Amino acid sequence: MTTVTHLECSVCGKRREAAKVHNLCECSGPLLVLYDLEQAKATWSRDTLTKGPSSMWRYAPVLPVRDQASIISLGEGMTPMLETRRLGARLGARDLWVKDEGLNPTGSFKARGLSCAVSMCVELGIHKVAIPSAGNAASALAAYAAAAGIEAHIFMPRDVPQSNYIECKAFGAHVTLVDGLISDCGRMVAERKDVEGWFDISTLKEPYRIEGKKTMGYEVAEQLDWTLPDAIFYPAGGGVGLIGMWKAFGEMEALGWISNKRPKMIAVQTEGCQPVVRAFERGESKSEFWENAHTVAAGLRVPKPLGDALMLDAIRKSGGTAIAVSDEELLDGSLELGADEGIFAAPEGGACVAALRKLLASGFLKPEERIVLYNTGAGLKYLEAFSTRFPRATSSEQDKLGGLITPR
Repeated sequence: MTTVTHLECSVCGKRREAAKVHNLCECSGPLLVLYDLEQAKATWSRDTLTKGPSSMWRYAPVLPVRDQASIISLGEGMTPMLETRRLGARLGARDLWVKDEGLNPTGSFKARGLSCAVSMCVELGIHKVAIPSAGNAASALAAYAAAAGIEAHIFMPRDVPQSNYIECKAFGAHVTLVDGLISDCGRMVAERKDVEGWFDISTLKEPYRIEGKKTMGYEVAEQLDWTLPDAIFYPAGGGVGLIGMWKAFGEMEALGWISNKRPKMIAVQTEGCQPVVRAFERGESKSEFWENAHTVAAGLRVPKPLGDALMLDAIRKSGGTAIAVSDEELLDGSLELGADEGIFAAPEGGACVAALRKLLASGFLKPEERIVLYNTGAGLKYLEAFSTRFPRATSSEQDKLGGLITPR
């Protein structure tokens, strides 16, 4: 199983024992999990991966769970890597792929992080957890907590997609709807967790969600025969998936599985909430709180991501960029991906299509480069966002068009 050695603060470098309950470092820096990669290299090879499970747990030696019995899995990971010839031809990208995370349990990439984090809760004896969420992380936590028999307390903005709220209730979670943003939900968790006995499983406030999400980096390498693409587009709200993939690339190089070539990491945000884009353009190492954040892409409405410094570092070291698109553009992008390729992407995935169009037009990317877009969720979870594009005809309107079917 795991080759984990210890935890280390991403800011001050202080070490922590791995088999203990941790949130942030005293300096408020997120903790990262480190492994004995020399031991892993000696006992594990990429050629043996096909003998493992068809899930993210095929990478167990570089995941933190020590006891296999602690693993809570619903089949997350190993999502398809799909070549998009029609969309690519129309946009002018000759080697374009989509990694479709919408086919994970609960319909989003959040399943990866919460599978790992909840498994560690089981291993560490944690029985109550709490999370602030813009939607999909809440659904994933509710599902994995239910599978583990752990009590889940969820705080979501009142205007989250209806599917997320219903999922959480169906999985038996305790749900509080908040008049505000995810930042307000986070504040409520922080204020109550000690009194209520909750473990705070917020993004990067515990060290293990990033470990589940980093498996997207292992998979993109495995599915592209161990040669990383030239560019990766990632819709970045909290940005942990981007941070996790960057961590995975370093681990794989140490294992001897890939070269030192890295893709340009491209963070995509929306015009109504773009703190990382603003920080990138200003040359700053951290972002500032984005006031009056608004977007139909609920997962991108994160006004101040905790991992902003890690995200900006990865973007700059990779020669990547950060870019914002409008809500209209990202909805169009989702519908283009659906009509061209049969992939009904979440608005966050559609944002990557819109961003690709802009970066090809500007010359930042070349038509011949291999490009991977991450669709982080299923479009079916955002029907309210798409319903404005497809209003239903009334019976009288449909009858005039000759399309009314009268029941017998």
